Amino acid sequence: MNTSAHDGSRAGYRRSAGSPRGEARRRELLDRVTDDLAVNGLVDFSLRRAARAAGTTHKVLLYHFDGAEDLLRQAVFNLRERRIGNALPAIAARGGTLADGVRAIWPILMEEEPGLRRVLDQAMGLAMYDPARYVELGREASGQYLPLLRSLCPDGWTEERRTRVAQMVLATLRGFLLERLIGEDDAGVGAGVEALVGMLEREEAAG
Repeated sequence: MNTSAHDGSRAGYRRSAGSPRGEARRRELLDRVTDDLAVNGLVDFSLRRAARAAGTTHKVLLYHFDGAEDLLRQAVFNLRERRIGNALPAIAARGGTLADGVRAIWPILMEEEPGLRRVLDQAMGLAMYDPARYVELGREASGQYLPLLRSLCPDGWTEERRTRVAQMVLATLRGFLLERLIGEDDAGVGAGVEALVGMLEREEAAG
């Protein structure tokens, strides 16, 4: 992936913030770049590739974004929002407990479009490989997922307990996703998810 300065990320074009029309245009461009990422992944991402996908020039993108890395970060954020949006109806249909939520989320994570899953895996890989440049890709993931998981915790739990359990669930699901990506034991991963759900059911029943 190429997000270096020669792509124009330091050209100094002004941002479009503050204008409703400018924000609508920024949103349109971001959606087009997000769609491209979902199909083609993060490999060889550049400002010029993004401009081609958006049907514009790299200078126009620099008017609306702070460079290639900012655009990439916002597009990955966009993809996670799509993942969360896909999960919400299934969670609501299950009944709304944390255990029900995890049971509803897991099949969606397994069945979602391959491009979406690949890009989000690549984003986490970048955050681990080069944290000096891409740590926000990982931090923002937690910032997006944890509020949903906390919201599913019982009303009587303290905020500290909600956060602690939500962090545990997120870390465990990430581990299962990684294991499924690099391993071949789908049955074992499935059993692990069921064990996690069972533990959460006992935790919620304990009050």
